[in-house]
Amino acid sequence: MPSLAQHKYLPCFHRQVYTSRPILYRARVYCATTTTTNSSPAGKLVIEPRLVPTQPVVVTAYNRPLDNDPSLQSTWSHRAWVVAGCTTLLISLGGSIKGAADLHLWVEPIIASYIGYILSDLGSGIYHWGIDNYGDGTTPFVGSQIEAFQGHHKMPWTITRREFANNLHALARAVTFTVLPIDLVCHNPTVQAFVGMFAGCIMFSQQFHAWAHGTKSRLPALVVALQEAGVLVSRSQHGAHHRPPYNNNYCIVSGVWNEFLDKHKVFEAMEMILYFKLGVRPRSWSEPTSEWLEDIEIPSRVPTQ
Repeated sequence: MPSLAQHKYLPCFHRQVYTSRPILYRARVYCATTTTTNSSPAGKLVIEPRLVPTQPVVVTAYNRPLDNDPSLQSTWSHRAWVVAGCTTLLISLGGSIKGAADLHLWVEPIIASYIGYILSDLGSGIYHWGIDNYGDGTTPFVGSQIEAFQGHHKMPWTITRREFANNLHALARAVTFTVLPIDLVCHNPTVQAFVGMFAGCIMFSQQFHAWAHGTKSRLPALVVALQEAGVLVSRSQHGAHHRPPYNNNYCIVSGVWNEFLDKHKVFEAMEMILYFKLGVRPRSWSEPTSEWLEDIEIPSRVPTQ
């Protein structure tokens, strides 16, 4: 029977541009075994040439998104949703503090806040995994976020140029619609502490995400200290998410869940369940394509006239 060696990923993981070399060819080598009656060898080596795909786009000063790109700027609508989200969080946390003071009850709200912070990291990872691997721009409610995250894989450095409200408005809108009804009907300080902390970390997770792509010299000293202490997801930990095989380190609040989830292959198990139940393959199973591989941002000198 014929046997064929297969590889999930191409051997080249970093996209580079060659300007002074001839076109390169990649060869697929496999061994085919057959049963014959003549005296020829039982196995033979077959080399199948394969032309390397067209060169990837290199992001230079001429074609990279500008700082004044409208898609990176905040609108008044974005700012309004961020204000609404922050107001909702303040109502929740303020109600928790007031209730705890009236009841002289502090231990339970503090513990609930800590649990909310820990679980928010897990929630960010599950959501990040979902929109990275399933759906597209036409998916109801979250299609725009799926497109944004797919674009982020291709040009991750653009998140550092995205304005604050532009980056947070989608999550702020979700927090407003989810947390505000809870604030109106629930006045338990422990519940409000949990909800306020959980929702606050989820809402600001995109900012933590942006900081994870920033350079240490350009980040505020407090942010760097929190990253190094493990309170916020670190730059090195999240950087692993943007390297092959692109299926790990999904959590973007503190990253405390990343090691456990990846070590125990939790997301891989969820992918298998969805595949056998619904027949849907995640993107992480596919060979990395231009949608996954990062464009390289390199400095470019303006040509002299």
